[in-house]
Amino acid sequence: MSSSQQLLINLNLASMVAGTGAYGLVEDAAIAVDDGRIAWCGSHDSVPPQYAGWQRQDLAGRLVTPALIDCHTHIVFGGNRAREFEMRLEGATYEEVARAGGGIVSTVSATRSATERELLNSALPRIDAQLSEGVSAIEVKSGYGLDIETELTMLRVARAIEQHRPVRVKTSFLGAHAVPAEYQGRADAYIDDVCIPALEKAHAEGLVDAVDGFCEGIAFMSAQIERVFEKADELCLPVKLHAEQLSNLGGAKLAASHGALSADHLEYLDETGVKAMADAGTVAVILPGAFYTLRETQMPPIDLFRKHKVAMAVATDCNPGSSPMTSLLLTMNMACTLFRMTPEEALAGATRNAARALGLDDTGTVEAGKRADLAVWDVEHPSELAYRIGFNPLHSRIFAGVVQ
Repeated sequence: MSSSQQLLINLNLASMVAGTGAYGLVEDAAIAVDDGRIAWCGSHDSVPPQYAGWQRQDLAGRLVTPALIDCHTHIVFGGNRAREFEMRLEGATYEEVARAGGGIVSTVSATRSATERELLNSALPRIDAQLSEGVSAIEVKSGYGLDIETELTMLRVARAIEQHRPVRVKTSFLGAHAVPAEYQGRADAYIDDVCIPALEKAHAEGLVDAVDGFCEGIAFMSAQIERVFEKADELCLPVKLHAEQLSNLGGAKLAASHGALSADHLEYLDETGVKAMADAGTVAVILPGAFYTLRETQMPPIDLFRKHKVAMAVATDCNPGSSPMTSLLLTMNMACTLFRMTPEEALAGATRNAARALGLDDTGTVEAGKRADLAVWDVEHPSELAYRIGFNPLHSRIFAGVVQ
C-alpha cells in the first residue's frame, strides 16, 4: 500500500454526477483516493476488497462534495474603487464618476502602474478567501491593462498564483474588455494595434487558456469581437464571452457559433440566443454579484436555460467595480435568492458546470478517474451550502488528495 493511497470513510457524499438523483447523494459513503485521483467511490458497505486495507480517514459523518470552482473572475487588478462606490451612493451619475477618474479608467491606471509582485501580493488575499470556502480552481482574466505589456503582466501574475497557493488557475485573455482612453473613438484601431498583437504574444508565451471579450455598446460590437475570435480560432484557443449584460447585441449567438465554452452575464438574452447556446453546448455563466452591485432589474432567462437544457454555472465575477466579492458560497445563495435557481442548480453551477465552462474534464464531480479535489463540510445536507448567508461551514479542503 502506497502512502498516497487512502480510504475516506464515514461521510455523506454529494457526487454531483448528472443523472444520479438529487445531488448524486450517497449516505454512509466512502471514497478511495490513489495518488491524487479518485479510484472508487460509493456506499461504505460496498467497498471493493482491494481498497479495504488502505489507510482510513474517518470524516465523522460530514458531507463531501467536489471542491468548488470559480469560473469567472477578474481577481488580478491594481487599486480599488471604494470611493467610486461611495460616490454612487451619494448620488453621482456614471458620467460624474468617470469625469472624476473613476470607472474602469481608474483600475486600468492602477494596474498599469503596479509591478508584477504588487499585483500578485494584492491578489493572494483574495485567493486565500476563496480557498477558505473550498475552492480548488479559478479562472483569471486579463483586461485591466489594455496595452500589450500590462495585458501580458496580468497573465503572468495569474500563472504565478499556482506557484504560491494550492489551486488550479485557468487564464482568459480579455484584451477586448474596454477601449482605453488613448483609443477613444477608435475601437477598431485598438483591436488592430493592441488586442490582437497582445493575444499573439501571450499565446506565444503560453499564457492563454481561453479568449474572452465584452460584447456591449459600452465596449465592443459583435463585428469587432468576431475579429478577435477569428484570431483565437487561428491559434486553436477556445473562446468565451461577456454577453447580453446590458442589452442584446447577439453576443451569445456569436460565441456559440465559435463553439464557445461559455457565455456570461446574459440578462438580456432571448430564446434565439438560448437555442444557439444549447446547440453548441455553451455553458451559461450566471453572475449575481454584478446584478446585485449595479442594482439591475433585468434577470437572466433561467427558465429558458432549463427549457433548452443549457448548463448553468455560477461565479463571483470578482472585480473591483461591479462585483467586489470573493465568496462563491454567497454567490450560490444570491443565485437562488435573486434568480430563483435551486440549491442543487447552484451547487452544480459551482462544481460540474463550472468545470465545463473552463474546459476541465477531470474535476467538478466525485467519480472514479477524476482528481481528488474535494470539499468537506460541517453540514447535514447539501442544500445548506446555498441556504446560509455569510457563514462558512467548510471543515477541510482536499486538493489532489492532500488535506489542506
